[in-house]
Amino acid sequence: MSSPVIQLLVLAAIAIFLILRLRDVLGTREGFEKPAVTRKTEDRDEMRGNLKVIEGGPDPDITDHVGEDTKAARALAAMKAAEPSFNVGEFLSGARGAYEMILMAFEAGDLAKIKPFLSDDVYETFASVVETRAEKGLTIEADFVGLREMKLVDADFDPETREGEVTVRFIGELTSVVRDKAGEIVEGNPKEVKRQKDTWTFARVMGSDNPNWQLVATGG
Repeated sequence: MSSPVIQLLVLAAIAIFLILRLRDVLGTREGFEKPAVTRKTEDRDEMRGNLKVIEGGPDPDITDHVGEDTKAARALAAMKAAEPSFNVGEFLSGARGAYEMILMAFEAGDLAKIKPFLSDDVYETFASVVETRAEKGLTIEADFVGLREMKLVDADFDPETREGEVTVRFIGELTSVVRDKAGEIVEGNPKEVKRQKDTWTFARVMGSDNPNWQLVATGG
């Protein structure tokens, strides 16, 4: 075999060796391998459009508590427009505490500390009941056990006065006894937990400097 042929075979062997090495190191790319995908401009625009729809949709701070297309929902939305910092969830959290505070103060006959949270009509009604109790020599001992249920049932807003009203139904649990002048129990059982159902309406001028809501109406 001539020298040029031998050299050609050696070069061919080296070339095959190098090809096999490169294949081991880099791998192969077959015809069916999926190409890289980038998001099209129109896809991004569609995504932005969907985001706008979500951002401009129903306010969960309202729809978590009342129906979406109801008078109460529209009133709450108007309140938030009049006072952007107003939050329904935070209001209800405050109403929960106010219920216990007002109820227990009324039972104890101590209305002075809750007077700022009562409208004049509600205060006069509460004061009349407390006065009648005192005239009869009756006192009430009560302990608040807890709140079994609380539900926002209505809302209203007057755009002229900017006054908002929110009505909440409470079902509280407490122990309560009525004692006479001698300290004897004339009504109730200190070991019996009873349920107290109340529907209260709170009102406030939205956007005003006074952050306190007032109890303006009560019902069973």
